[in-house]
Amino acid sequence: MQASKTIIELLAAGGADATALAAPSRPHLTYDALRQQIARTLATLNALGIGRNDRVALVLPNGPAMASAFLAVASCATAAPLNPGYRADEFEFYLNDLRAKALIVERGIDSPAIEVARKLGVRLIELVDNAAAPAGWFELAAVDAAPTQQCQSGCAQTDDIALILHTSGTTSRPKIVPLAQRNLCASAQNIRATLAFTTADRGLNVMPLFHIHGLMAGLLAPLAAGSSVFCTPGFNALKFFAWMSEAKPTWYTAVPTMHQAILGRAANNREVIAANPLRFVRSSSSSLPTQVIRELEATFNAPLIESYGMTEASHQMTSNPLPPRARIPGSVGIAAGPEVAIMDSAGKLLAPGETGEVVIRGANVTGGYENNPKANADAFSNGWFRTGDQGAINADGYLTLTGRLKEIINRGGEKISPLEVDETLMNHPAVQQIVTFAMPHEKLGEEVAAAVVLREGANVTEKELREFAAKRLADFKVPRKIVFLAEIPKGATGKLQRIGLAAKLGLA
Repeated sequence: MQASKTIIELLAAGGADATALAAPSRPHLTYDALRQQIARTLATLNALGIGRNDRVALVLPNGPAMASAFLAVASCATAAPLNPGYRADEFEFYLNDLRAKALIVERGIDSPAIEVARKLGVRLIELVDNAAAPAGWFELAAVDAAPTQQCQSGCAQTDDIALILHTSGTTSRPKIVPLAQRNLCASAQNIRATLAFTTADRGLNVMPLFHIHGLMAGLLAPLAAGSSVFCTPGFNALKFFAWMSEAKPTWYTAVPTMHQAILGRAANNREVIAANPLRFVRSSSSSLPTQVIRELEATFNAPLIESYGMTEASHQMTSNPLPPRARIPGSVGIAAGPEVAIMDSAGKLLAPGETGEVVIRGANVTGGYENNPKANADAFSNGWFRTGDQGAINADGYLTLTGRLKEIINRGGEKISPLEVDETLMNHPAVQQIVTFAMPHEKLGEEVAAAVVLREGANVTEKELREFAAKRLADFKVPRKIVFLAEIPKGATGKLQRIGLAAKLGLA
């Protein structure tokens, strides 16, 4: 099969009458209807003077309309999905930074993005979603009668920018990551191959569609195989098993915090699990403790495929393979698309078993950050992209991560991987969730701290947990402070964020 280089080519795989998109209590949308939706959206946007490489911000709730709007906009312009939960000042920053030409919002939704768009002179377009229509079928209507501008009309080409996302910006100003049509297509086809998608598959998508994980693994990769995607309104542990019962999925992908919330409700939903056997469960975006991997595999009687991705790589870089090949808990698997290597700080590639920075290169990797020569000089070495993650690759090609370089705790010169401490304390029977992080220390610079969520009904003291850790870790790795929480603060995509946690918890 010839590799697709544009989203429109990629979506040609689906049979005309096959289901592309489905959603709770909605008729499904066929591939033929999805392709018609894309063609209608292209004509509407071109008529409004919006075309190839023009940036269109999408502020839409999770669901089938957001899924098809992303596919349609990215097929003829540049899609810039934004978190609908942002406040006005955040929308102002992102719409300005993106130089958005238009903003698409759902009719009837009161979002601060609307007033910000008017203030900035960004063209406002309403998406009209009819609940009785097939999932993902919508109309677009311009709110104002702004004069039509010239644009590059027609379908997007291989090197056009399909998607723009910002990095998380935890410690600095967020960087703009432009991803071309060819980047997204390469990544979607990599994921499709890794997970052996066929037309018989149906994914239960609970990931947000303003995030690379949800857009690529949850949406574009399965559609590249002509399979179907059941689009939920976003993650909700209370509704997950009802959706599972309705969708009858063969797989789902999520971040670790979601998996742990699903496990918390699995015991009461054994009949649903038994009635809807999964081919596999996928996890990405942050490290999944090996204890949780074992519990998920036992619960769903399916392999847990842990993978490793980032925005700059259009998501997937490595993945544990499907059976019968070996899955190694604690490893993020083997190269799954791009080339993957380990590099030292001087730019020299290291031998198997040596620890250094993970670097990648390949067709799915961004050509560079936008308008940021310093970031690009720091990020690229001899054609390799530096991920900012530390790890080692064994003789069989399996990558194990030891943490983000900027998250490694430096306690008076002793370097501590937060993941190692997490893994150790997860073995305590009372611990359901943990995130280890650095807290400031007057003399040592940084000290080890941990935030812990206990299992329901469990009880343990800080002293007991520290003693448990002390029997299994070197003294300098034992958390000096353990905070018990009902829930650990998470980012918008459900990821646990180590950086800044000390300040959030009043330990800075």
